[in-house]
Amino acid sequence: MSLDTVIAPEILNDEFHQLIFQIAATQPFSNILEIGSSSGEGSTDAWVRGISCNPAKPTLHCIELSKPRFEVLSGHYANNPQVKCYWASSVGINRFPSEEQVASFYRSVPSKLNTWPLETVLGWLRADIQYLRQHNAPDDGIKRALKACGKNHFDAVLIDGSEFTGVAEFALIYGATCILLDDILTYKNWEVFHYLAQDSSYKLITMRADLRNGFAVFVRNQTS
Repeated sequence: MSLDTVIAPEILNDEFHQLIFQIAATQPFSNILEIGSSSGEGSTDAWVRGISCNPAKPTLHCIELSKPRFEVLSGHYANNPQVKCYWASSVGINRFPSEEQVASFYRSVPSKLNTWPLETVLGWLRADIQYLRQHNAPDDGIKRALKACGKNHFDAVLIDGSEFTGVAEFALIYGATCILLDDILTYKNWEVFHYLAQDSSYKLITMRADLRNGFAVFVRNQTS
């Protein structure tokens, strides 16, 4: 789907949506990061409704690259002091995988990505990079949000941005107390999911492989 269009929310009125709300409403967090907020009507809605009734009054930082989606997002939450929106890429172009890396994954890992032809998938990669170049968007969204927090890491992070930047984003948010992953059965978060599943510093709280492209939630062990 083109980044020049506003799309319908995907995480909406399902188990993951409800879980995000519960985490936002009950955990003593101060700063939450959502990568890939779109127009703010899906997972963002769950975060915002949750933090609005959380006594800790967390701040939600929303990153969105698509200009049309960001305009809807920022307009929707313009008067909410608990929500900060950033028009930016989460990471720079140099952190995107090469076409060879994506093609290798496509051919060697049986994932939901195989639902589409390889050339279609590579077209998505080219389009993401072209959009970032053409619009001269800031490419340090995660770093900007973290600086605004004034801390070394976020309390909770949802990685649900570009299909191709999950690994690079994970490298920048590692250490967060709670890490939520969407699309664990595609390129986006396949590697991140399998890494965290073997990481003794984190515990898998819940996952579902049969909801869309799968989701998972990990929590950092208190001794880590």
